[in-house]
Amino acid sequence: MPQGKPAGIRCIQLDANNLCLLFGPPDRPAVCSGLQPAAEMCGESNSHAMQWLTELEANTAP
Repeated sequence: MPQGKPAGIRCIQLDANNLCLLFGPPDRPAVCSGLQPAAEMCGESNSHAMQWLTELEANTAP
């Protein structure tokens, strides 16, 4: 997403199974490759993880 990805907006690089289409290639954005999942982030469900990521984005926005 050339202009960045706003909080709460689905990344265009996710496939139908929510898997990253850029996972592994060297041109993967640094912000993506630097994000390391943790139990606190992932929780027990996809909705928990998405809420955590939305809050992270909102709290780190310029």
